[in-house]
Amino acid sequence: MTVQIIEKERIGEYKIIPAEIDNTTALYGKLRSAQRLGNEFKSKTTIVFQTEDGPKRVETTVWSLTEQYVQIKNGVLIPLKSIIKVDF
Repeated sequence: MTVQIIEKERIGEYKIIPAEIDNTTALYGKLRSAQRLGNEFKSKTTIVFQTEDGPKRVETTVWSLTEQYVQIKNGVLIPLKSIIKVDF
């Protein structure tokens, strides 16, 4: 799978759609850890998510997490059901 790397400021240019497989349950714990890393250590997380134009990868700080979304800088929300992979 080829994943295009984009700047977090460009996420709004893409229509985010659900991933083929909903990984919400499997990735929730990892996203909670990413939120802690972002808030306490200003550490960045790599998030791969699905768009109409194919998967995109962004390196960013996770500010908050709800049951449906992860929030990054500038109030940008990425639906959990669209996230394919999380690394830090």
